[in-house]
Amino acid sequence: MAIRTQTWLLGLLLVASAPALAQSDASGPSGRVGRLSFLSGSVSLQVSGDSQWSDATINYPLSAGDRIYVDQGGRAEIELGDITLRLSDATDVTVTNLTDDLMQIGISSGSARLSVNSLDRDDSLEIDTPAGPLVVTAPGVYRLTISPVRGTMLAVDHGAVTVGTGDGAADVEAGHAVALTGDDTLEVSDIDMPPDDDFDRWGADRDRGLVESKSAQYVDRSTPGYSDLDAAGDWQPDPTYGPVWYPTAVATDWAPYRYGRWVWVEPWGWTWVESESWGYAPFHYGRWVYVERRWGWVPGPVVRHPCYAPALVVFVGVNGGRGGGVQAWFPLGPREAYNPWYHTDDRYRNRVNVNVTNVTVVDYSRVHYANRDRGFTAVSSETFRGGVPVARRMVTVSNTQVTSAQVIVHPRLMPTTMAMRGRPSIAPPPPAVQDRVQTVVRPIPVRRQPMVHPAEPPPSQPAQPERPARPEQQPQPPVARPVSPPLLRARRPAPPPDPGVQVRQQAIQQHPGRPLDPEQIQNLRQGKPAGPMRDKETPRDVRPAPRPQPPPPAPQRPAPKKKDKPS
Repeated sequence: MAIRTQTWLLGLLLVASAPALAQSDASGPSGRVGRLSFLSGSVSLQVSGDSQWSDATINYPLSAGDRIYVDQGGRAEIELGDITLRLSDATDVTVTNLTDDLMQIGISSGSARLSVNSLDRDDSLEIDTPAGPLVVTAPGVYRLTISPVRGTMLAVDHGAVTVGTGDGAADVEAGHAVALTGDDTLEVSDIDMPPDDDFDRWGADRDRGLVESKSAQYVDRSTPGYSDLDAAGDWQPDPTYGPVWYPTAVATDWAPYRYGRWVWVEPWGWTWVESESWGYAPFHYGRWVYVERRWGWVPGPVVRHPCYAPALVVFVGVNGGRGGGVQAWFPLGPREAYNPWYHTDDRYRNRVNVNVTNVTVVDYSRVHYANRDRGFTAVSSETFRGGVPVARRMVTVSNTQVTSAQVIVHPRLMPTTMAMRGRPSIAPPPPAVQDRVQTVVRPIPVRRQPMVHPAEPPPSQPAQPERPARPEQQPQPPVARPVSPPLLRARRPAPPPDPGVQVRQQAIQQHPGRPLDPEQIQNLRQGKPAGPMRDKETPRDVRPAPRPQPPPPAPQRPAPKKKDKPS
């Protein structure tokens, strides 16, 4: 392990500049979102700002403030582009911060395996633990074990990590492992590299699937879910659209955005969650096309860190039906512009429409959409807003009703509590993880300790016959003791938590179906009324129209010389 010494001034500067870094992307939503890509056993989700736990589901998008708990015997996997975090049982993880250039993850207990396939120069990856912050500085594989008894142990299979901040921050290099202990001073002790176990072997096998994926030829490896496409479909070239991926083994009436459900996720609002395990990349990136009586996904040009969209669809309002009307939608086709229904900026709209070329201004109500007459899905308003699967609850409407219906920005519906937080957890997490995670930011001096060797086992003793235990020696049930909230030490402060689900739900009533803008969220955090929305409804221009250039100034003629008056 290599040790480097830093000044206290650097640590203080990092802390002082942290609030600005955490809120640097306030004008538009982040193009990077986490994805729950694997679930096994009991895994619970606590959405940002909420106190209730719900059952985690595959393909659910994770944003800043969301929390995951893996119960005993379970496993989970979170994709962050080309960075994958795998969780073993009894692991408590919080997505502290997530922007286009910052990933801050808090792990308060359990075991985790972090695989970093690549790390861009402007990316910052911080892992916060009860012992202190870990800053990943290179691609590699990292293993973490956090126990209230043994403390925090870090093993670096490949890559490099900076442990702590301020005076004496330590670099842990590939092939080294350390134990992190201490309160006021972070003590870093070298230990032997732990052997691989079943959890490590499972993670390594999942990593091989990413490296050997054939789909990486057609999309960038920073696209979440690309490797799941290998076993679920095949790629074929198309002279018009380029590489097209066709799903196999789907129902005869299968259509994009039909086998899943609508949920409400801040700051995007209405978000589609597909039911198939492979159903992430094709529903948040690219476009869909109908070729030779089957649906195919067109990823578009290969770009680094493609911009996330909650659902690349067009909504239409169909009158009639039960539950206050019928809601219908259909997928966007290649080169068709996507108009976000949430609060964005020009940069975001340009990135999310990277596959739309030669487009400046689009009136979405006058566009002839290719998939409008064949790929629409319609359900009652109650089904849409309820956060339940829609395939078995479809409403029959005619092609004429859909093709003649008015295109709308988004359904003007209030999300139910289930749509905002998910189905209540059947097996709630133990009391140890009920409280919110607390984050402490302050410089902690780092000190290197001598090498720690595992204690040798005592010499074997001859077996002694067991004696019956006396009544006073019978094992007693453990005494219930108050559990402190999980504590994380970080170098950046966590953003303020979102207002609770019920508070946001009440504020959304002023503009049903549209998420709150950043200023309204800030007002709610301060205990104030949300207030009016500052920006207008979703603009109709996909990309900002070029500003008219002012006409060039007219050439000025020289003023005529005055003639001298006769004296």
